[in-house]
Amino acid sequence: MRVTKKSLALSLGVASVLTVAACAPSTSDTGGGQAETSAAAETETEAEPINIGIITSTTGPLAAYGETYVDGFEAGLDYATDGTGEVGGAELVVEFQDDGGDTDRAVTQARDLIGQGYTIIGGTASSGIALSLAEQAEQNKVLYVSGPAATDALSGINDYTFRSGRQSLQDVATAGSFVDVEGQEVLVLAQDNAFGQGNLAAVQGVLGGKGAEVTSVMVPEDVTEFTPFAAQVRDAAPTMVFVAWAGATSGAMWQALDQQGVLDDITVVTGLGDASTFGAYGAASEKIDFLNHYFPGATDNEINTAMIEHVEAAGGTPDLFTPDGFVAAQMIVHAIEEAGGASDVDAMIAALEGWSFDGPKGAYAIRESDHALIQPMFQTRLVSDGAGGWAPELVAEVAGEDVAPPEAAAQ
Repeated sequence: MRVTKKSLALSLGVASVLTVAACAPSTSDTGGGQAETSAAAETETEAEPINIGIITSTTGPLAAYGETYVDGFEAGLDYATDGTGEVGGAELVVEFQDDGGDTDRAVTQARDLIGQGYTIIGGTASSGIALSLAEQAEQNKVLYVSGPAATDALSGINDYTFRSGRQSLQDVATAGSFVDVEGQEVLVLAQDNAFGQGNLAAVQGVLGGKGAEVTSVMVPEDVTEFTPFAAQVRDAAPTMVFVAWAGATSGAMWQALDQQGVLDDITVVTGLGDASTFGAYGAASEKIDFLNHYFPGATDNEINTAMIEHVEAAGGTPDLFTPDGFVAAQMIVHAIEEAGGASDVDAMIAALEGWSFDGPKGAYAIRESDHALIQPMFQTRLVSDGAGGWAPELVAEVAGEDVAPPEAAAQ
């Protein structure tokens, strides 16, 4: 396996890619020796390297996510190919490119790779970028395996797009595993922006569909005093509060909930992020129920152990999105193996649809109808690590079929 890392200049555009493709040399029948030449060319083609393009953030606001994804991808390729870096005798050559969190840059990179003949693209932690790469995959008929991007819109978006991580609806369904929500009030506390509104809609769709009465307290983004909103949540006295929050005001928001007694009397659930966020909850840490996609101690199986050992040996630290890279590599290797190479994209798609396999989190299954990735999720809590910090501890594993997202309608 060869790995190259390159960040393209932004001046590369569609026109240059199309020009390269249009100027590709052609072949013609020159007569004598054609049979021998064709046989030799066929033999050579069978051993030609297979190129894989991975586009993700290694700089910019999502750099930490991209770095752990790349660590996982490299570990996954090593595992899936038994350390050879080859499939069927063909070397896998991986081109990593940094999208920097910029959609236009990522699209330019994808077009350039496709123009060079790449038929497999993977990556990105950004939902917006993932949707644009999915569009490129459909337009150019190449396989795209997305990364940690959690947008539900990727599931069922087209025949060419798969995902290697979880989606938001699986987060929400996991939140619902903490209490029996049927006939109960579930209150969503969130920022009044696209992120918060999206989470509210997901709770309404998933938990509302299970019989919960869904209400909300939506907080303007420019608010810095959260006591009135915390008091509003307390006075509503719901059975469960689902918190969807991001950004620098998180600490102050959690402090207000704690001071108003919300965390003492009500089940409060939120998502546990990567290791850098473990200290964000302060004194409230032990009072919160966390849904979780992954942390290194969440599972105990030989694949998870192999992933952790590989990442640590390479100088990395396994974290929230390391499995997404690992699983992407497993999926790509399987698709190439079953299709006999990377030239037949339809065969690679057929190989992935309905495929069930074991990965770092346990049992995975790719739903044939919309390519949703069914997988276990986790209930966790934060406990003192004895050194003034916090560490995640597993409470329970939630089976993948119990938190499977509703089937996406064809788009």
